[in-house]
Amino acid sequence: MKKIMILILLSTLMVACSSSNSNNGIDLPSLDSEWSIPVSEVLDGGPGRDGIPALVNPQLVSASEAGFIEDEDLVILFKNGDDVRAYPHIILDWHEIINENVGDVSLAITFCPLTGTGIGWGRIINGNETTFGVSGLLYNTNLIPFDRETQSNWSQILNESVNGELLGRPAELYQLWETNWATAKQMYPNVDVVGTDTGFSRTYGTSPYGNYNTNNDLFFFPVSKDGRLPLKEKVLAILDDTAKVYRFTDFLDTNLIRDTFNGKEYLLIGNEDFMFSYSLTGDLSGLEFNYVLGDNPERPDIVMEDNEGNLWNVFGEAVSGPREGQIISTSNAMMAQWFSIPAFYETEIYNR
Repeated sequence: MKKIMILILLSTLMVACSSSNSNNGIDLPSLDSEWSIPVSEVLDGGPGRDGIPALVNPQLVSASEAGFIEDEDLVILFKNGDDVRAYPHIILDWHEIINENVGDVSLAITFCPLTGTGIGWGRIINGNETTFGVSGLLYNTNLIPFDRETQSNWSQILNESVNGELLGRPAELYQLWETNWATAKQMYPNVDVVGTDTGFSRTYGTSPYGNYNTNNDLFFFPVSKDGRLPLKEKVLAILDDTAKVYRFTDFLDTNLIRDTFNGKEYLLIGNEDFMFSYSLTGDLSGLEFNYVLGDNPERPDIVMEDNEGNLWNVFGEAVSGPREGQIISTSNAMMAQWFSIPAFYETEIYNR
């Protein structure tokens, strides 16, 4: 009887995870069409196109109303002018993509719970504002979004279209910042947060993937595994044809790191709660920076001061001093689980 019950359970799971040839009247993409990634490695994740529902301009709540987020929960922040938005992992775990208008920015937060990657993309395609959805397909166990303007498929970690009319087109990138909720609300107490009233019934706060993020042996789909670091360790990866990754342990003895990678100079800031990177170009490379997070109670967003007396927030904006209003270019970087970066890029590990 036990064997029969197991067989019934397995059959049920197979049916639940199978994809039909169409969803909501939209034909799923043909794997016979041209792809820039190995089509044999494009896998059906199970739910089908739009089976994981992306959100569009979801309800926002204030930080004081966001009691559903624990202090240690991770959130992704985006800032446009004075408008700061927080996108909790506990929401993104269930929806993976949030399409939102933040001031004059048409933004898609793309998040893959299986690689821990949260990346911001622009939503203007062919001159039209569109939305991104979840295709249900995976490559190297990473999310493949699709745009509703052209039905093209995109690789999230590669940041480009890999199939369809827009094949080879790079995504328009917007820099995001990932940290825990305690840090986010302390630095930006007026932040607006995506709430749980999404129109969908989900157990927000309980991961649909169990202990996946902490179990280095648990993988649902095949992917190459580079054993130089613990596979699920969270790292910051700078991408420039190849990749270089930085670890939280790199910031135990210092909060600022200046480094070069592929002939370019970078400034990295970090502590036990976050890592962020900037590209130093022009006369910015001549500045000397100091870490000052927490030194100014009236401006909890300030993280750096330079030798000219400028104060900078984590998004690279000079908030006071002779360079007030100037912005340090952020690098093409993302937070990720370690295994996912060498699965896509030749990868170097920072070594002091």
